[in-house]
Amino acid sequence: MTRRVLGLVAAAALASSCGTSHETTSVRSAVPGWRPAASMPQRRSYTAAAQVGRGIYVAGGMVGETGRELSLFQRFDPAANHWTTLSPLPEPVRTGSAAALGRTIYAIGGTTASGGGRQVFAYSVPRGTWVGRAPLPEPRAAGAAAAFRGRIWFLGGLGLMHPKRTVFVYDRARNRWSEGPPLPQAVDGLAAVVYRGSLWAIGGAIDGERPVRSVWILDAGATRWRRGPSLPSGMELLGAAVAGGRIHALWESTYRIYSPATGWVTGPSPRVPRHGLAVFAADGKLYAIGGCTVELHDSQVVEARRLS
Repeated sequence: MTRRVLGLVAAAALASSCGTSHETTSVRSAVPGWRPAASMPQRRSYTAAAQVGRGIYVAGGMVGETGRELSLFQRFDPAANHWTTLSPLPEPVRTGSAAALGRTIYAIGGTTASGGGRQVFAYSVPRGTWVGRAPLPEPRAAGAAAAFRGRIWFLGGLGLMHPKRTVFVYDRARNRWSEGPPLPQAVDGLAAVVYRGSLWAIGGAIDGERPVRSVWILDAGATRWRRGPSLPSGMELLGAAVAGGRIHALWESTYRIYSPATGWVTGPSPRVPRHGLAVFAADGKLYAIGGCTVELHDSQVVEARRLS
């Protein structure tokens, strides 16, 4: 997908490029390994998603030709293959990010009807309620979030005018954000995972439109990022997850799998290629959730691939 985004003030262009009143027609037949799972009740893309235990939680996102923000919040139970609607976000948000620390999910940044970009909401799974938390020091959208070393890390993303290198780190005990080691390059639309005790920043785009192959790794206790194994091709607005000792990265029809023994190898393409999707692993399966199809249609499709 080609896109041109100059910053948070133009982030609506990123999201509103996806969304029609029609479901996708680009369905590949007889794809080995990928099978339909229970679809989301609502078509949506550019969501903020996180996992607590086996439950996959998907917040906000957008739908429709205008890129309308959503406050919808739902949980997917892989064992039951079922979606449950929960208490909505306090404010509709799209192009946000999310990560879970313990049994609390943090929905971070993203655009709102009033602009937004700094808002942070925390959802307690046991209590089933949202509360506001300390906002980001600066507005961000289309960044990546992960729980690492007992804190929430927010990487890159779109600022008011351009993609950023900044890394913000949240200390929940103090309800305070600080700055961590900046990324080596300004990037948005990236993915973040924790793999073998290190934080990985995977892919994304620079200059608002050029997908990159870059992978950067921050080891525990390190003060700067080191270069990781580059992707075979650029990937942006991707989803990624760790399962079975491997990293799984998915963007449209491109599916890459990494292990130290093999490097990046290519997996089978999903039935419905999408960007701006969520990717998680649970119960021995990889799930590709929602997103924007190559025809720029919002999708409610969920696909699952059993992992060996």
